[in-house]
Amino acid sequence: MTPINSICIYCGSSPGRLDAYASAAVALAESLVSRNIRLVYGGASIGIMGRVADQVLTLGGQVVGVIPKALAHKEVAHHHLTELHVTQSMHERKMLMAELADGFIALPGGIGTLEELFEIWTWAQLGFHHKPCGLLNVEGYYDALIEFLDHVKAEQFVKEHHHAMLMVETHPDALLERFVNYRPPAVKHWLGKDET
Repeated sequence: MTPINSICIYCGSSPGRLDAYASAAVALAESLVSRNIRLVYGGASIGIMGRVADQVLTLGGQVVGVIPKALAHKEVAHHHLTELHVTQSMHERKMLMAELADGFIALPGGIGTLEELFEIWTWAQLGFHHKPCGLLNVEGYYDALIEFLDHVKAEQFVKEHHHAMLMVETHPDALLERFVNYRPPAVKHWLGKDET
């Protein structure tokens, strides 16, 4: 069993087209608080990001935001969090979020969400961390991406055990249960953390 005390959520800074995306953020927040799991996220007060943070706070949970100075100054920073870290750069932001979290979940989001998810999954593949990574596939939002990733595996650009590192569920409780039971694959990694 892997202790999960903090989860990093990657998600959109806009609400998206469907109300279901915000509803999924609320459901995930409820699942986190019910398990006494702290939310780590990008620190914004808007979009799906703001919705998941607000719901965790409303339910009495802890929320840690990490936002780069350039975005904080554009008044999108959430100023009612348990903690708000303002970093000098996006790179520092992503590194701190990774350090603070015991696992990573992507809700629906755009290019930034995808970039963060793929980077943290790549770090797992390379053995830089052994934390679970997952997609919360709301209303089929990630169906096309999942199909593409299956294609990448079929074309032998991703190994089966690396492909399996990215867990996909439609309900937050199911995904968090898999996180608790996650065992990283026992495979040889290309680099040690000190070689990066």
